[in-house]
Amino acid sequence: MQQVIEKLLILQDRDRRILHIREQLARVQPEREAFQANAASTQASLDAVKAKAKQIESERKRLELEVETKKQQIERYALQQFQTKKNEEYRALAHEIETCKGNIATLEDGQLELMEQADALQKQAVAASREAEAARKSAEAQLRELAAREQHLRDELAALEANRNELTTGVDARALHHYERLLRNKGDNVVVGIEHGVCGGCHTRFPVQLMVSCRAGRELVTCPNCGRILYYSPEMDVAAVD
Repeated sequence: MQQVIEKLLILQDRDRRILHIREQLARVQPEREAFQANAASTQASLDAVKAKAKQIESERKRLELEVETKKQQIERYALQQFQTKKNEEYRALAHEIETCKGNIATLEDGQLELMEQADALQKQAVAASREAEAARKSAEAQLRELAAREQHLRDELAALEANRNELTTGVDARALHHYERLLRNKGDNVVVGIEHGVCGGCHTRFPVQLMVSCRAGRELVTCPNCGRILYYSPEMDVAAVD
C-alpha cells in the first residue's frame, strides 16, 4: 500500500501543477481584455476630442455663412435705400441695416469664441493623440508577451496532462477512483499526512487505532470525517490522543 500512496502523492503533485497552470490560463483572457480596453479608452478619448473639434469647425462655418448672408442683406437694403424716394421706407431700411450690423457683430463674437475653443481642442487633440499612440504600442507589446506566455502555458499543460496519464498507469484502480472523486470535490489537497495526530485536510483528531493502521501501511486509510487519503512518514509527529 505504501507504493500506492507514493504514486498518489506524485500524481497529486502533478495535478496541483496542472490546476495552477489552468488557473493562469483562465486569467489570460481577462488580462487581454484589460489591455485592449485601456487602448480603446484612450483612443475613444482622442476620437471624442476630434469629434468636438469637427463640431466646432462646422458651427464656425455656419456662423461664417450667416455673416456673409447678413452682409448680402445689407447690400440689398443699401441698394433699396438708394432707389427709394420715401423717407419712411428709407428709415425702415436703415433700421434693417443696423439690425444686420448688430447681428453680424454678435455672429463674429461667436466665431471668435469658437476659434478659441478650437485652439484649446487642438492642444487637447495633440496630447490625446500622443497618449493614444503610447497606449496602443504598450497594449501591442503586452498582448505579444501575453500570447507568448499563453502558448508556453498551453505547451506545458499538454506535457503535464500527457505525463499524468502515464502516472495513473499501474495505480490501484480502487485507490485511483477514490482519489479522482476527492480531487473533484476537495480540490488538490487529497492525499494528506497525519502530523500531530490530526488530518492534514480537515484537522480532525484521530483515535490511536486509526493512526496505528495508517502507520502500518497495509491498507488504504481515509479520514472518517472528510474522506481524504491519509499517509504517515517517519518524520511526522503522531502523538496519539485517546
